[in-house]
Amino acid sequence: LKLEKITDLFSKNDQAIKDDFELLTKGRESQTLSLTNTMIGDAVFVEEGAKVEAAVLNSSTGPIYIGKDAEIMEGTVVRGPLALCEGATLKLSTKIYGATTVGPYSKVGGEVTNSNIQGFSNKGHDGFLGNSILGEWCNLGADTNNSNLKNNYSEVKIWNYSTNQLENTGLQFCGLIMGDHSKCGINTMFNTGTVVGVSANIFGGGFPNKFISSFTWGGFNDSSTFQLDKMFEVAQKVMERRHIDLSQDDKEILSAVFEITEKYRN
Repeated sequence: LKLEKITDLFSKNDQAIKDDFELLTKGRESQTLSLTNTMIGDAVFVEEGAKVEAAVLNSSTGPIYIGKDAEIMEGTVVRGPLALCEGATLKLSTKIYGATTVGPYSKVGGEVTNSNIQGFSNKGHDGFLGNSILGEWCNLGADTNNSNLKNNYSEVKIWNYSTNQLENTGLQFCGLIMGDHSKCGINTMFNTGTVVGVSANIFGGGFPNKFISSFTWGGFNDSSTFQLDKMFEVAQKVMERRHIDLSQDDKEILSAVFEITEKYRN
């Protein structure tokens, strides 16, 4: 499997999950699921310590991998392929369909289709996320929604950093691409093919722009720069909740991104 562009992280996720499932489970025995669950198909693998109760798991469309100490809460409906990684959680009555990855210790709720959510990120409430990518340490406020299909059904364009302009993706379905440590407030509405950089903090009414620079603070009507010292302060608080420190290496990487992306904020 070859990744050639950013959107491959969700558009090729179906095959990636199937390949990884075969590799990770070959010759191994799954933990047993309780009788409170409804199973369709038998391509479900449960690692040690995982908790699953009163869920519907349909693996007839693709395998479902439930990682160590992961949890699927009651009322959740999953149609595979799904990779729920170590310590990750699907909250009450979550709906998952279309190849989706939920990274380590991330928390997901609402409706999600064909998305790739990296580790330690939260989409914990109702709202739709489709054909999207979230980096690490992201947080989507309650009732955040993204569009993944244009009203005229035409090809979606997204921001391309190499050309500094919107470029065609060749895709009819493309949602939100959000960089590490970015966050948005409640009821945020993301347009089709929105690209959000690193450490952006988005809030306010209306649709934000389709390209939101790294370290943006604000929304559609008014925004400023999320200064590094404040960003480090917030990141440290967020990471401490997961018993992880913001390292000096992290700070140096984020400082470099801050400098590289300055031109987009001016």
